[in-house]
Amino acid sequence: MADQSIVSALILGLIEGLTEFIPVSSTAHVLLAGHFLGFKSPGNTFAVLIQLGAILAILAVYASKLIQIAVALPTSAQARRFVLSVLIAFLPAAVIGAIAHDFIKTVLFETPMLICIVLIVGGILLYAIDHMPLKPRYTDIMQYPPSLALKIGLFQCLAMIPGTSRSGATIAGALLMGTDKRSAAEFSFFLAMPTMVGAFTLDLYKNRDALSFDDFTMVAVGFVAAFISGLFVVRSLLDFVSRRGFTPFAFWRILVGTAGLIGLWLFG
Repeated sequence: MADQSIVSALILGLIEGLTEFIPVSSTAHVLLAGHFLGFKSPGNTFAVLIQLGAILAILAVYASKLIQIAVALPTSAQARRFVLSVLIAFLPAAVIGAIAHDFIKTVLFETPMLICIVLIVGGILLYAIDHMPLKPRYTDIMQYPPSLALKIGLFQCLAMIPGTSRSGATIAGALLMGTDKRSAAEFSFFLAMPTMVGAFTLDLYKNRDALSFDDFTMVAVGFVAAFISGLFVVRSLLDFVSRRGFTPFAFWRILVGTAGLIGLWLFG
């Protein structure tokens, strides 16, 4: 049973890293896969804690840019404005996530049918947005004004509903607010850093008494798998989006959501 749990943790970690930064909802994929694998974790904590691996993947890829921004902070108004914009975008999700944490984890995370339906609806909306004749006004994340960042942050709050996708909500919101596809995806990367660290810290604190050594072993396996697969996605996503847009992800969401509904109907 322990070996089976480790294999499941490995599979779920790979899924987390592959889906965290694309607009398909990593949480939905991990929860649905865990449901059909029969994988259980206290308070569904595993799905949140392994996100740390994906966070470190972003940090590894963007380390040099983060260092450049940090060094420039004392002398560059642009660098300070960018950091402020990311923090402003993070704030709405931080407040709502802290207030609604228990409801999200005990109700929304425990409703696979809702997750599947949200995947399908989100896929349809993402396809529609990707084909709108939008004219970008912002193409450089360093030039995003704080007001735009706040609007993107409000869109991120939609991701409290599992199946919505944090990156999907922020990217869709950014596109509707006048950004181009590449910079929308890149800003979503930077916004993921404080958001995912905050979710990780809150979830670890809330479930600190429910986790055992075996749980930490499974989290460690999932963490490493998420880091490795996340590296691949972060390094390749921006170029892919620039060439293909978000339509492939929209179709994938609809496919997974439909397959999940069929699976729930057949197997419960």
